[in-house]
Amino acid sequence: MMLMWSGPILWSVCAAECVRLRGDRNMNKGVEGWRFCFVGTALGLCMIGLLIRLYVLHVVVNVSGNPDLTQGRSYERDLHGSRGRVLESGPFQNTLALNVDLKNVCVNPQRLQQENLVSEAARALAETLALDVDVLAVRMSRPGRQFEYVQRFVPKETAARVEQLELPGVFFRDTVARHYPLNTFLCHVIGFVNHEGVGSAGVEQRFNHLLRGTPGVRHELLDGGRREIPDRRIREVAPQPGADVVLTIDQTIQGLLEQALDGAMAEHGAKAAWAAAQRVRTGEILAMASRPAYDLNDFQRSSEDQRRNRVIGEVFEPGSVMKPVVVAAAINEGLITSSTVFDCENGLWYHARRPLRDYSPHGRLSVADILQKSSNIGTAKIALELGEPRLEYYLREFGFGSVLGIDLPGEELGILHPNARWSALCATRIAIGQGVAVTALQMLSAINAIANDGYLMQPYVVREVRSHDGNSILYRGEPKVLRRPVSAQSAAVTMAMMRRVTEQGGTGRAARLENVAVAGKTGTGQKPVDGRYSDTDYMATFVGFFPAENPEVSMIVVVDSPKPRYTGGAVAAPVFREVAEPLVRYLDIGDPLPRLAQQPKDGFR
Repeated sequence: MMLMWSGPILWSVCAAECVRLRGDRNMNKGVEGWRFCFVGTALGLCMIGLLIRLYVLHVVVNVSGNPDLTQGRSYERDLHGSRGRVLESGPFQNTLALNVDLKNVCVNPQRLQQENLVSEAARALAETLALDVDVLAVRMSRPGRQFEYVQRFVPKETAARVEQLELPGVFFRDTVARHYPLNTFLCHVIGFVNHEGVGSAGVEQRFNHLLRGTPGVRHELLDGGRREIPDRRIREVAPQPGADVVLTIDQTIQGLLEQALDGAMAEHGAKAAWAAAQRVRTGEILAMASRPAYDLNDFQRSSEDQRRNRVIGEVFEPGSVMKPVVVAAAINEGLITSSTVFDCENGLWYHARRPLRDYSPHGRLSVADILQKSSNIGTAKIALELGEPRLEYYLREFGFGSVLGIDLPGEELGILHPNARWSALCATRIAIGQGVAVTALQMLSAINAIANDGYLMQPYVVREVRSHDGNSILYRGEPKVLRRPVSAQSAAVTMAMMRRVTEQGGTGRAARLENVAVAGKTGTGQKPVDGRYSDTDYMATFVGFFPAENPEVSMIVVVDSPKPRYTGGAVAAPVFREVAEPLVRYLDIGDPLPRLAQQPKDGFR
């Protein structure tokens, strides 16, 4: 209204000034002309400015059909759809991660101050939300503030109780949060979503582009207070919800594995422990666990060490679990059979002027006995028969020194130097799991290849990704053969020898099952500390598969620095058995009796 009357008022002032100037007949004509031009110019500029402002307010803002004209007061708001779920592969496909609708409780401090209700509102909100009343009162007393969070990510039931208080100036804003119903369960595989809604570890990170869905956009027209004018919305594209990820992980098997690792940690006072179970023929990961663990719903309180998936992200010297790989390679080259005999030097042997010892002294042993009793000297001599170039070739063919390509972030390469850089000692040490660093997944996959007729499978943890409505499959994990390091015959001979490891006289007797034959290998690796091997810290490992003659499941268990017992046979093998016994019943695995007539005729008895 004032703008409408400003024009006539200014013209009236100008006219009055002109009359006054003309009426003053005694005024100098030069001064009269200067004053008239100055006043007229100033009033003219004011009029031009006012006219431009009137045009903007009454014409430009009202032309909502022209995007160029509305750009100054429009705002594009990103709309995020609901993130997809993560499901396990058991019979009920239980939900492991999902979005939940929540409320942010907010307050207008200025209004509470105007109505003198700060103390009353602070007490009521503190009691309902279990907050500190003094802290709330201070935040609500800040002068000039029209917005303040009281509490974020509040369940709807709690928000309803706040709403019943009918406090002036208290209002709500919708929000969502990622929720993990089982807290620490499968934490290293699932991963978490950060506060910006971005997957930051595990499956949440690897499949973030499918889980998050397709964002939408809303092009709004705002009033002078930056509030949307609902009936003047320019454009809106609705977001599309994210897809659901179904894992290969079975919740029951995962629970067995985690419970066994927790028991091992407590019993042996270990620094850490990790394990994984895999389907032999497909490469599917049935369970994968690391300890220590962390709460996915409170990830910000966890350390980097707790968040590391040690199955794929921790490299270590494997020790004697490497021996079946070396034996399989030598058999595949036709250099040895299971009955070939080597002199194990009664427990002490010098090579390249350095001593190599066995845990227990032995004389002449067949290759089958070398594996069963885990002779370092016997395995080192097999490696020398194989030669450095072929030893490196087979190790790389079995997957060491490179990633296997599992569908999880953070997989490590391990360490395997080219044989051109090896010393005269290296082949004899690498063959017994020293001077080479592997991940547990690499070691499991290599042994799994022996159990799978020589085929090295790519491991994977995601069975499928399906649309939110379940009508289409966006991604499907399928068995993939990476390569075939050894023949089926060589693998079968090695399998038969590995079975003896869990029988009487073998180092892995503690992994033996009553009704199903187990093949495997123990490992007790000295940890390198400050450039030397420790005499007190060891990595205890057992890797194996069952049933031994028709393998279905392979599994590895690694325990870091157990005490006082520290060998793979005493520490890791019992954990293997603790998981395998109920797993056999759960998966209905049979074949309890040996079929010796079907053993390969290669000299093994």
